[in-house]
Amino acid sequence: MTGRSTREHIVAAADRLIYRKGYQSTSFSDIAGAVRISRGNFYHHFRTKDEILESVIAARLAATQQILANWEAESEHPADRIRSFTHLLLANRTKIKRYGCPVGTLCTELAKLGHGSRAEANQLLSLFRDWLRRQFVRLGRERDADELALHLLARSQGVATLANALRDDAFLEREVAQMCDWLKPYEKAGRDG
Repeated sequence: MTGRSTREHIVAAADRLIYRKGYQSTSFSDIAGAVRISRGNFYHHFRTKDEILESVIAARLAATQQILANWEAESEHPADRIRSFTHLLLANRTKIKRYGCPVGTLCTELAKLGHGSRAEANQLLSLFRDWLRRQFVRLGRERDADELALHLLARSQGVATLANALRDDAFLEREVAQMCDWLKPYEKAGRDG
């Protein structure tokens, strides 16, 4: 393994463990064990757990930006793009039911800890909020685009939290359908406008 691929492997393993166990409960040993490298080799790449967290957040930001770019490329209409956002809950239902939303759980944990990286983690939420706002602007809702974006983001986070607690597929499917129904008047106005 080259230095770069080892580092990437460490970040990927740390990301999975932090998502599943939480940041505070994930140790250097957990990550080194998952990657199957010695602690000495591990420390060659990362000296502190916070350095790993910074890399995990950066990787998640890059992945989120790629997801948003893919939705932009896949559909010309903003309502279809917003629907892709809501369907993310269904696409990731197994993980969400087991561990919650990877964005929401990390941001919440870091906020509870008063961790210095919480602002960086919150950029993940901001990426979605800003992207959703732009979609609502394109639907002709300039005046309340941010309010609508924040509403949909909050609802999706609430649904993810309850899906994790209830582990109920029917609930998750019903909530996503309701979010799509909520979008229909905006979608119609955007297509007619």
